[in-house]
Parts: sequence; C-alpha cells; structure tokens
Amino acid sequence: MQSLREATAQALTLLLHGDAELWEIIGISFRVSGGAIAIATPPALLAAFLLAHLEFAGRRLLLSLCNTLLSLPAVVVGLTVYLLLSRHGPLGDWRLLFSQPAMMLAQIILALPILVCMGHAAFQAGDRRAWETARMLGISPLRAFVMVLGEVRFGLLAAMLAGFGRIIAEVGASMMVGGNILHATRNIPTAIALETSKGNFPQGIALGIVLLGLALLLNLALQYFQGRGRSAP
Repeated sequence: MQSLREATAQALTLLLHGDAELWEIIGISFRVSGGAIAIATPPALLAAFLLAHLEFAGRRLLLSLCNTLLSLPAVVVGLTVYLLLSRHGPLGDWRLLFSQPAMMLAQIILALPILVCMGHAAFQAGDRRAWETARMLGISPLRAFVMVLGEVRFGLLAAMLAGFGRIIAEVGASMMVGGNILHATRNIPTAIALETSKGNFPQGIALGIVLLGLALLLNLALQYFQGRGRSAP
C-alpha cells in the first residue's frame, strides 16, 4: 500500500501536469454548482427581500421553515429529486435523471435555504429607510429594489459564497441523481468517494486538495465580505 507521502506526491504531480481526466472532473463540479447558484440566487434574494420588508400572514412560519431547511440532508434532497425524475415519477418524461441538469436541480434545492436565510439577515441589517425613501420619491419598485441590493451587496455576496461552498462539496444528492458517470456527471466529491474505494489514493488526494483549497478561498472571501458588510455605512 502507498504511503501518504508517496500518494500526496503523485497527487501534486497530477495537478501540476494537468491530468485531463482530473481537470474534467473539476470543470464539471464548477459548471454544475456555478449554474445552480446562478439560477437559485435571483428568486432566493427576492424571497429574502419580501420576508425582510413586508408583513404578511405566515411570514414567521416561512422564516422558520427556511431555517429548518438549512439542515436538510443532501441524501434526502437526492432521493426526492430521484423520485421526481425517475421513469415513473411526475417529471419522468423530461428524461433528466443521471444528467448534469438533475444534479443542478438538487443543488438548487440545497442552496435556496442558505441564500434566503442569509439574504434575509443582510436585508434586515440594512437601512430599511432606503426602500421607503426611494418609493416616496416615486422611484419604480424595480429601481428601488436594485438600490437596496447595492446597500447590502456585501452581505448578499457572502450568502452566495456560503451557498456555493455548501453545494460544491455535497456528495449524496449528486451521487443519487447524477450516477457518477465519467465524462458526464462525475464531480469532485463523487470522484473522491469512488477513487478512494478503488484504492486510487493519488487522484482522491488531488481532488481533495482542490476542494480544501476552494474551501479556504471561500471562507476567506466570506469573512472579507461579512466584514465589509458590517463596516459599510
């Protein structure tokens, strides 16, 4: 069996020499998770804004539900999406199971609660008078909404980074609805699980290094934007 030092050295060699299969897996991860965040962010931020600025029946219940969904297990989301997209499921005619769009759908569901909850906190921390003043001056709702987004932009960027970090590292949902198919749906977490089970530790370690590096960068960026959000006037 390889020593940790040997396996790590081989992993670094794979990364530095641009192993095609390895970087294809990394590309699939970023493409799927980046697409999921891009799709989930607009409706999530709109929902967060409405929860922060409007009073309506059931508002507290919706906030409680969003907070509860923060701890939703990825495998439960994977099972739900699998049943929806399976041959006998209500969306079976779409033929999306074991595809990147299926993985994206599962990741959108996982990202939404984080985006809504952190977005709501950002809007709550902002100056509520910005929206009220803009509307009193006759500015259209869309322009006023964009102005409010600008006021709390650092908090919203932090929400997006946290959501991206959550979904790019999850393995349960991606494995269930993507099938871990080489050149199609194999992403970083599912490849790590597969290669480790096969004893191919260098590739697993190489992908782990990428994931750990990404986690570090996301956390540094998250702290930066959260700090900017607190210090912004």
